[in-house]
Amino acid sequence: MSSYYPRTKDLTRTRKSLTDSPPSSPSPTDKNYRHERLSRYDSSGESATDKPLGRTSSYTRRETRLAALNRQEQDSTTKDYKKMYAEALHENERLKSRLQDSKQELVKIRSQLEKVTQRHDRISERSTVLESEKREKQALEKRVSDMEEELKILTELKSDNQRLKDENGALIRVISKLSK
Repeated sequence: MSSYYPRTKDLTRTRKSLTDSPPSSPSPTDKNYRHERLSRYDSSGESATDKPLGRTSSYTRRETRLAALNRQEQDSTTKDYKKMYAEALHENERLKSRLQDSKQELVKIRSQLEKVTQRHDRISERSTVLESEKREKQALEKRVSDMEEELKILTELKSDNQRLKDENGALIRVISKLSK
């Protein structure tokens, strides 16, 4: 086993030296392959080291254009915001006036409703009063009719009483003539 150990160490060193060493200059076929690969991906012909910068610069240019467009839109929208704010204030004032009108109308309607309710209460009170008055009237009418009947009876009794007095006086005269 000890014989295998140094050999393994040597192999690892050899692999490390191959990976750590700088690459040798590319062969002409490698250059052509790299060039074809670059031309396929980048029509501008930039080298591989320039490629990320080219993407960054086109990205930056695009972002700059978008930022300029956004600034123009922001400037126009800022004006629009001012206009929209003024319109919103105007609309708000209009709605406030409508709200005030509605509140006044509501107050009118409530007062009318209260008046109608009071009238209804008065009418119901009147109807209650009228009902009680009707009951009282009926009671009074009944009492009057009872009294009229009693009066009739009394009148009859008076006439009977008068007739009896007259008969009694006549009888007393007859008796006094007979006794004389």
